[in-house]
Amino acid sequence: MPDRPQSEPPLALELLVHGVAGASPAELLGDPRTVRVTGDSTAAVFRRTDDADAEAHPERYAGLPVPEAYCWSRLTSGNGARALWLLLLPFMVANLAHWARPAAPTGLAADPAPRAVRTYGVLVRILALSLTVLLIAAACEVALDLVAWQCAGSATCTGTGSRLGFLAPDGGGWWSRPGRRLTLGALVPTALTGLLWFLSNRTWSAYESQPPPAGAADPDTASDPAPALGRPGFWYGRRIVARLRAAHTAAGLLTVAVAVSAPTAAHDRRTAATAPGLETVGWITQALLAAGAVTVAWVVCRRGRTEDRPDHRLDRAVVSLLPGAALALLAAVLVHACLPRPGWTSAGRLPGDFAFGVIMLGQGLCVLALAVVARYLHRRAPDPAVALRGLGGPAVAMLGCALGGVMSGGVAQRVADWMDGGATPGMAGAPLPGPPVLLSWQASVLPPLLLVLALLAAWFAARAARTRRRLAATVAAEYPGESPDVSRSRRIAGARTAAALTDSAPWFVAAVSGITLVLGAGALAGAWFTGQVPGEAARSAPPLLEAAARTAQDAGSWLIGLGIALFVAWGRRAYRDPAARRTIGILWDVGTFWPRAAHPFAPPCYAERAVPDLTWRMAGWTGRTGGRLVISGHSQGSVLAAAAVWQLPPPVRRRVALLTYGSPLARLYGRWFPAYFGPGPLAALHRDIDCWRNLWRATDPIGGPALPGPESPEVDRGPLADPLAYGRSAHHPLPAPILGHADYQADPAFAAERAALLARLERAARAEVPAQRPGISKGWAASADPPGTAG
Repeated sequence: MPDRPQSEPPLALELLVHGVAGASPAELLGDPRTVRVTGDSTAAVFRRTDDADAEAHPERYAGLPVPEAYCWSRLTSGNGARALWLLLLPFMVANLAHWARPAAPTGLAADPAPRAVRTYGVLVRILALSLTVLLIAAACEVALDLVAWQCAGSATCTGTGSRLGFLAPDGGGWWSRPGRRLTLGALVPTALTGLLWFLSNRTWSAYESQPPPAGAADPDTASDPAPALGRPGFWYGRRIVARLRAAHTAAGLLTVAVAVSAPTAAHDRRTAATAPGLETVGWITQALLAAGAVTVAWVVCRRGRTEDRPDHRLDRAVVSLLPGAALALLAAVLVHACLPRPGWTSAGRLPGDFAFGVIMLGQGLCVLALAVVARYLHRRAPDPAVALRGLGGPAVAMLGCALGGVMSGGVAQRVADWMDGGATPGMAGAPLPGPPVLLSWQASVLPPLLLVLALLAAWFAARAARTRRRLAATVAAEYPGESPDVSRSRRIAGARTAAALTDSAPWFVAAVSGITLVLGAGALAGAWFTGQVPGEAARSAPPLLEAAARTAQDAGSWLIGLGIALFVAWGRRAYRDPAARRTIGILWDVGTFWPRAAHPFAPPCYAERAVPDLTWRMAGWTGRTGGRLVISGHSQGSVLAAAAVWQLPPPVRRRVALLTYGSPLARLYGRWFPAYFGPGPLAALHRDIDCWRNLWRATDPIGGPALPGPESPEVDRGPLADPLAYGRSAHHPLPAPILGHADYQADPAFAAERAALLARLERAARAEVPAQRPGISKGWAASADPPGTAG
C-alpha cells in the first residue's frame, strides 16, 4: 500500500496483559470470537476476529486503539506436571530471598558496595544449596535409616507375610546384609535427585532460552547506573541456571553417597584387622567425597548472574562433568557397600542427628550473616519504605528454611509413626529407635509457634476493627448529596480496612521469622544437650512441664501429619483438576516472577518467557507499522509490562505508553525488592517513558501508587471512587459493587487516561516530523510475524 499522508493519525494498538489467576482472551477482549495472532498454546497474543486484519484497514479505527491481549497464565498453570512444583516451594522462597536484597548506593559519588552485594548473593546461594542437601538428606533418612536400616533389620517389619521379608537379616538372602540394604534404599533419594534434575532441565530449555530482540537495551548505549531490569541480559539467565543445576545435582548425589559411605566406613574401621583393604577403599571414597563437596561449594560461590549482556556461553565442563563425576562416585560407594562383611548387623540409628543438626546450625548462621550484610547495605542507602528496614531478604530466607525443615522432617515423622504402629517414635518401649531426635524437637515447636501466630492474628483483627469503625464515620461525606447509610458505610470501610492490612504484612513476616529462629535454636539446643525426644527428656521434670513437653511433641507430630496429608491432597487435586491448578498457579504467578538466580530447582521464571514475548511484540509492531502502542497491565501484568518497557530501545520506547492499574509495583515489589523496584528504579522508569499513568483504589489490597513522592501526580491517579455510587439513583438504580482489585476498565477514568496517553503519543509523533512514515504492506516480507498468523 502507498504511504499514508502525514496528516493521517497512525494506527494505535492497546496490548492488554492480565494479572494473577489469568483470564481468557474472550474475557480480556470482551468478545467470544477471538483469534490467535502470534504465539503458541502456552503463551500467545489474541485479537477479536473482526480486528485480525486491522493493519490493512486503519480507517476503521480513527481515534480508537485496536485491542489485543497477551495471555500468559498457562506458563504457571498449564499441564498436570505443575502439581509437582509444590515439592519445590522452599526452593522458590529461597530464590525470592536473593532478589529481596536492599538497594546499593547509587550516584556519581556513591560507593556501590560491590563486595557487600556479592557477599549477599553468595550467602543466599549457599543457603539454597543447604535446602537441596536437606531435602535429599530427608529422603535418605526415610529410605536408608528408617526402612533399610531400622525396619528391615528388625523382626517387627520383616515378619511372616511382610513385603520386606526378603531383607530380613535371619533370612540369609543376598539383600539381607546391611550394606546391600542401604544400597537398595539409596535408589529412592537418587531417583529424587534425578527427578529434580529432570524438572529443572526441562523448564530450563523452555523458559531460560528466550533471547531478547536484537538492539533491545543496547549495552553500548546504556549507562552503568541504568536500572537492572533494563539490562539486556537480565531475562536471559540460562548460564547461571545450568551451572547451579549441575552443582545442586552433584550435591544431591554426594549426599546419598555420604549417607551410604558413613556407616560402611565406620564398620570397616572397627574391623580393620580382618579386612584392611575395605578400610583403605573407604578412606579413599571419603576423601573423594570431600573433594567433591569442595568442588560443589566452589561452583556455587563463583560469580553469579551476568546482566550487562545476554550470556550465551555455557560452562560445559561443569554442566557435564560435575554431575557425571558425582554419579560415578556414588556408584563406586554403592559397589563398595555391597561387598561381603561378615558379622555386620544394623542397630540403633544411622548418624542422622549430627547431620541434621549441622544443616540446621549452618542455615541459622547463614541467615544471621545475611541479616548483617542486608543491614549494612540498608544503612548505606536508607529507604523508609523498604520492608523491615532492609531485613526483608533474611526474613524470607528464614521462612524458606522453616518450610524446608517442616516438609522434610514431617515426612520422616509420618513414616516413623506408621512403622511404629501405636507407639511414639523415640519414646521408651517403641519397637524402633525412630528418626533423629532433632526432628521430634522441630515438630514440638509447632504448637507454640501457631499459638503466637494466632495471638498476632487476633491483635491485627482487633486493630482492623477499630480502623473500620473510624473510617465508617467519614465514608458518606465522600459522596456529596447522598443520605448516610450505616450498613453501606461499614461495608465500604471494611473493604478499605482489609486492603490496608497488606501494609502490615512485613511485620507479620518479621514476627514469624523471628519466632521461628528463636524456637529453632531452642529445638537444636534441646536435641544436642539431651539426646532424647522432648517427652523422654522431660520425664524426670515436674509433672506440669512433663505434660507440656509430651503434649507439644504429640500435637506437633499430628500437626505435621495433617499438613503433609493436606499437601499431598492438594497436589493430587491440582494434578487432576485444572481449576485447582489455576488456584495454585496464583502462588507461582507471584513467586516465580524472578529468575532462578539462587536455586536451580525452584519453579521456572515465567517472566523469562513473558518479557521477551512482550518486548518482541512491541518492537516488531511499532517498527513495522509506525503506529502508537499502549501496553495496559493489570496487577502482576503491570509488573510484566514495566519490565518489558524497560527492555525496549529508546526509539521504540518513544512510541509506547504504559498504563498500569491495580499495580503492586511500589506497594509490594518496591518494598520487598528495593534494589529493582525501589524509588530510584521507578523514577528512572518514569524518566525513560514519559507517557505513564497508574490507577489505584483504596479498596485494592494489591495495587497502590506507583511513584510515591513529589512526582506522584505526574504518574498516579487515585484513589479512585469505589464504589462508583454510594446509594441508589437514577443513574445507578441498583447498588454499585465494591470492585477492589478487579474491573478497573469499568471506571470512566480508565478510558479517559488511555485516550490521554494516545493523544500524547500522537503529539510526540507529529513533533518528530519523520521524513517518511513507514508504509503498511500486505506481504509477509515486511512482517515481523511468521506466515500463517494475523497482525
